[in-house]
Amino acid sequence: MIRSELIQKIADENPHLYQRDVEKIVNTVFETVTDAMAEGNRVELRGFGAFSVKKRDARMGRNPRTGEPVDVEEKHVPFFKTGKLLRDRLNGLEGTEDDE
Repeated sequence: MIRSELIQKIADENPHLYQRDVEKIVNTVFETVTDAMAEGNRVELRGFGAFSVKKRDARMGRNPRTGEPVDVEEKHVPFFKTGKLLRDRLNGLEGTEDDE
């Protein structure tokens, strides 16, 4: 699903909201998550998962074409860990909650 499909689905399920308002809401959520991660913070959406930033140290890599060693600089990469509810749903265990 792409952003425009998400916006359309939310707008279709909430006919009392204008599509331009739904678009602003979705964009604000994504911008807020991105800004938080850019500051090095963790963003957790209960039942869905958690977004965080991991640091990769500088290392010596190899050019795959020539095999020559190449310096790879330190960098920060996004990381997503799925929540239990999402994992259970993906594995067909929808009805397995601990509150039973």
